[in-house]
Amino acid sequence: MEGEGNATLPPPCGASEPPFAWELLGSLDLAGRFLFAILTLMTLIADLVFIEEVIYIYRKIPSSKRSLLIWVNAAAPVIATTSCIGMWIPRSTMFTDFTAAVFFAIVIHKFLMMMIKECGGQKMFLRRFENGRFKISTGPCCCCCLCLPGVRITRQTLFWLKLGTFQFAFFRPVFMFLSIVLWTNGNYSLSDLSPEGAAIWISCFVAILTIIALWPVGIMFQQVRGLLNCKKIIPKFALYQFVLILNHLQTAIINILAMQQIIPCAPPFSSSARGAYITHQVLIMEMFLITLLSRVVYRRKYDELEPPECACEEDGDCKQTPKIIFNGAVSEDGLPGF
Repeated sequence: MEGEGNATLPPPCGASEPPFAWELLGSLDLAGRFLFAILTLMTLIADLVFIEEVIYIYRKIPSSKRSLLIWVNAAAPVIATTSCIGMWIPRSTMFTDFTAAVFFAIVIHKFLMMMIKECGGQKMFLRRFENGRFKISTGPCCCCCLCLPGVRITRQTLFWLKLGTFQFAFFRPVFMFLSIVLWTNGNYSLSDLSPEGAAIWISCFVAILTIIALWPVGIMFQQVRGLLNCKKIIPKFALYQFVLILNHLQTAIINILAMQQIIPCAPPFSSSARGAYITHQVLIMEMFLITLLSRVVYRRKYDELEPPECACEEDGDCKQTPKIIFNGAVSEDGLPGF
């Protein structure tokens, strides 16, 4: 009887470790191999499209914006590449997922800096909105607190917004490194969500830091969406949000379903390993589409923004910015940069 009971549960279903690459490839049928080939081809195409986009950026975009645009455009191809590696080598999932998470943490900060740069840089941004206020009643922190007063736009408030995204780009790699160190010692496991385990505490800290980092991006977007409408900031922000939701929320939901064994095991995969396997395959297809859409959105010709003096003259309530001429060159007196 015990033998029959044990026979109903295949050995891989009780295993905690994903299969080796050779075990996975040996278990694939013709349809599985065809799917692997198609997804790998999608990843290669996404990488080639990104390389072509980098060449375009270096040829057509001013040097002050190149680095920011390359970082933001690289989010989808990098996630597709790490997912493809995790699909082929299931035991590398922890490292590939952490790499994608750390990279996107930096992209969040770069996206905020890109919006400021599209306004002409920090000095121009402060001059355009010197009498304005940031609307802080926005997601993900305070979207329900509509009664919150606006915050005056100054150098200090802009510094705090940039610090809010920078802290995530700094602390996310630190927590990921700590997770890997604990994992090598057997103290970290995503399937162990007990209070005694390290995974639940690290996940909570990372979730808090993520919310804090996303809030400044939402505040800045609400402030510049009208000004940067000619630069297609709305579809750019939508693509950024899609990558965020698919890479974080979708992955978390699939992992939870796998840990609860709602996603059944399928030899040679256990439930948790199969959840990661499905996540990688879905992400490759999604990031491939986002890469193609990003190429369309970011390669358009944009109208340059009017100088803040012109915009102010139309409103009739702005002071002229003093200008000093040195040897025929015009230098504007502005605020020091961050």
